[in-house]
Amino acid sequence: MIFTFARENTVDPSSLVHHHSSKERNMAGCVGLGQMIFEPILEERVFRFDCSEDDRNAAFPSISFENPKIRDTPIANPQKTPTHIPTFERVTGQQIVNIEFPPSTSFYGTGEVSGQLERTGKRVFTWNTDAWGYGAGTTSLYQSHPWILVLLPNGEAIGVLADTTRRCEIDLRKESNIKLVSSSSYPVITFGPFASPTDVLASFSRAVGKVFMPPKWALGYHQCRWSYDSDARVREIARTFREKKIPCDVIWMDIDYMDGFRCFTFDKERFPDPKSLVNDLHQSGFKAIWMLDPGIKKENGYYVYDSGSENDIWTQTADGKPYAGEVWPGPCVFPDYTQSKARLWWANLVKDFISNGVDGIWNDMNEPAVFKTVTKTMPESNIHRGDTDLGGRQNHSHYHNVYGMLMAQSTYKGMKLADEKKRPFVLTRAGFVGSQRYAATWTGDNLSTWEHLHMSIPMAIQLGLSGQPLAGPDIGGYAGNATPQLFGRWMGVGSMFPFCRGHSERDTTDHEPWSFGDECEEVCRVALQRRYRILPLIYTLFYFAHTEGIPVATPTFFADTKDLELRTHENSFMLGPLLVYASTGKDQELYEMQHKLPKGIWLDFDFEDSHPDLPALYLKGGSIIPVAPPHQHVDEATPTDDLSLLVALDEHGKAEGSLYEDDGDGYEYTKGGYLLTTYFAERKSSTVVVKVSKTEGSFTRPNRRLHVQLLLGKCAKIEAWGTDGEVLQIPIPSENEISELVLASEKRSKFRIESAKRIPESDGALGHKGTELSQTPVEMKSGDWLLKVVPWIGGRIISMQHLPSGTEWLHSRVDVNGYEEYSGVEYRSAGCSEEYSVIQRDLEQAGELESLNLEGDIGGGLILERQIYVSRKNPKLFGINSAIVARNVGAGSGGFSRLVCLRVHPMFNLLHPTESYVAFTAIGGSHHEVWPESGEQLFEGNLRPNGEWMLVDKGLGLALVNLFDIREVYKCLVHWGTGMVNLELWSEERPVAKECPLNIRHKYEVRAIP
Repeated sequence: MIFTFARENTVDPSSLVHHHSSKERNMAGCVGLGQMIFEPILEERVFRFDCSEDDRNAAFPSISFENPKIRDTPIANPQKTPTHIPTFERVTGQQIVNIEFPPSTSFYGTGEVSGQLERTGKRVFTWNTDAWGYGAGTTSLYQSHPWILVLLPNGEAIGVLADTTRRCEIDLRKESNIKLVSSSSYPVITFGPFASPTDVLASFSRAVGKVFMPPKWALGYHQCRWSYDSDARVREIARTFREKKIPCDVIWMDIDYMDGFRCFTFDKERFPDPKSLVNDLHQSGFKAIWMLDPGIKKENGYYVYDSGSENDIWTQTADGKPYAGEVWPGPCVFPDYTQSKARLWWANLVKDFISNGVDGIWNDMNEPAVFKTVTKTMPESNIHRGDTDLGGRQNHSHYHNVYGMLMAQSTYKGMKLADEKKRPFVLTRAGFVGSQRYAATWTGDNLSTWEHLHMSIPMAIQLGLSGQPLAGPDIGGYAGNATPQLFGRWMGVGSMFPFCRGHSERDTTDHEPWSFGDECEEVCRVALQRRYRILPLIYTLFYFAHTEGIPVATPTFFADTKDLELRTHENSFMLGPLLVYASTGKDQELYEMQHKLPKGIWLDFDFEDSHPDLPALYLKGGSIIPVAPPHQHVDEATPTDDLSLLVALDEHGKAEGSLYEDDGDGYEYTKGGYLLTTYFAERKSSTVVVKVSKTEGSFTRPNRRLHVQLLLGKCAKIEAWGTDGEVLQIPIPSENEISELVLASEKRSKFRIESAKRIPESDGALGHKGTELSQTPVEMKSGDWLLKVVPWIGGRIISMQHLPSGTEWLHSRVDVNGYEEYSGVEYRSAGCSEEYSVIQRDLEQAGELESLNLEGDIGGGLILERQIYVSRKNPKLFGINSAIVARNVGAGSGGFSRLVCLRVHPMFNLLHPTESYVAFTAIGGSHHEVWPESGEQLFEGNLRPNGEWMLVDKGLGLALVNLFDIREVYKCLVHWGTGMVNLELWSEERPVAKECPLNIRHKYEVRAIP
């Protein structure tokens, strides 16, 4: 066998463990399969499962638990026993755990994941990954949460945590079964069954910790871009928000504020006086958040590098030298946050940095992301000299998934050191179970597409269901250019998310709320005014999340866990008792959709601001929510502002709700310095009485007016004024008068919607260099495959999902990568970006199950034709027949075209980069394994694969096989990149005529490997 490149030796993590003996490790592996043993921990209905007593004793310390000792300490005299006992099996160093549940069980959670809300049928891998431009089928994003929320058919719920920091496969493809696969050995913790998913999450939070209490300003709107590249531009953005009266609290500074991307520095020309800038922003009611990455430029004389080197805090290579990897500044070293001395060193740097007027810090690139490497991160063989209570000295594969969380923890501590009287605000891209204790998060580098708008709802909710409630997407999409309608619709939904930030990347058009025309600007203004109206509700929900572990945004099925139809509903979500119903499809009209609501009373209302591009709002019967005037920023509000209560009575004529108030920052609330008011409303005969039923805290109730709005449905309401804290009696009109009120309100609301100035659809949504992103891909679902094709950009295939395994093979976004074809030997020559026409699409064509025929004009009278099909004879295969044909070559050329080469250029995902390689047998009989370290390899002549080569993923146990006609393929090229690989087929290079086109006909299938 010929090995094209030698493999890098990795360090066995078990040989690095200091706190357990090798004898214990060997004993832990002696039991091969069976039921797991259990002991009760934490509280009733919470159980820890291990493969054996030896495994229990040998387990690594928990990093997910807020207090690791709780996981390792059984409780006395438990009253309950587990209802579902996992089984385990050990195979080649992997611990495989299975848990069976009743039929019709639904799965949620799994942290930061793309795609659908209900996770049944999905598989993810917990491995923090820089996943720019991810798709619905991407299996590893920026955070790792080996956690599943299980909803049983009877509405009860259970939580399952695989308490391992290592790469973990969460396989939910088998109905009502959880399969967990990770390196031996690790405990599994179950929570429940409890009566509701809320109870499960509350119990989970008592183990892994609750979200930090955010400063109130952090719940306002945030405006960000990569990058506002000067202090003048930042001031311009701030001034425009205030001039246009669009609410906003925060402006963000991306990496371009730094001097040469060196952390803790400022560019002396573009940001010469950050303190002055921040003072000006504060005067206008803005806060400023600045980015810090973990990669520290390796440069003598740079004080951060010199200090870190002096203190010996860098992550090391396997041979004990500081590891250097390429990031924005060039060669960088990386703090080893697994060491307490490194965390303190970083915290002190942050403490000093805050003195520049920094209000919050954004930790980015902390997976950690590394450029110019196939794995997108540092080698797994790198060494972390971790604290004993974290797991001791281990290789990077052990600490990779918690690197970002430990960085966020250090940043949070630094902000507290800087000012103990202020609440830190940290945003982190990478995270793990427990990150919510230190930082908010967002859903990473999404796309400006309708698909990503729709996905933003389940993604934000899924994080909340995994213990991280302070989360949201980049509103409008980070990569590519939104259309006005897409941006306005996204702002309407995004303004209701727990974390609300607009962000976009460089080389895109401006994505501020006023950048898309007057109609979109007005929708954004109203959307953000809505957010500021309901901020008292959002802040109250965060208080309960912080103190009780109750999620802030929840799926609609939380209102009725027994309704199976609601379990997959993704167009709506809830903020406490407030239901937000949105249209997230380009061709969806909100008020033409049937609104699927939970059982019970749900009263629709608005602020006289209904619009077809804004979500509909419903309040659950039996609820009261607090509402404020729509201020321009949080600090503009005063305690004596009018307080409004929206009241929706239940079938018994009663309602209740809470309002939490404190200073909005600081920690006086921990000493009783707050006011928690419970309001109660009850109908008594022809009067509704509203009063305070309970209070907590030492705050004095502000002297303010109380405005009660009793909802009747159809946006109708009865209003009354009083004084907060005093009993208010509201006379109720007769039934006829109420009917007239409702009818009149319905007519006004309908007129408002029909006469609203609609945002133009404007299909000119341009991505990088003019690429349209907003159209809907063509789907082909047949046999074993689900394919997505975008004819309008090079006829490219952007998704190649193998349904039986749930594996997405393509590395793609709409406007680049994926499967594309060229007409020359040059990279990205004609054929990859032209608009293709769909010539024919058949669901059943002779010999095929489904077929899609495309063609694109590549100039000079040439057409690139492509047929994509799934064979009836073998539905495990799908095929692509491509040809460059001479359609209209001039007579002066003798009927022959220019010199062309048909170059097939697919870009495939590497889900397990260090366990993936390309294998084939050459025409000459030699056997080849091409590993990522080899870079680029070109095979010609007898070294070409003999009609078949495969991308092998040992981690998946699968191979993607590419079969082709060797008579049509003259060269085969393998190119390894960051997290991806190209397997290219090249035809001969020659002119073509009508009678002699260039063809490449090839097929793909997935095979299991031994």
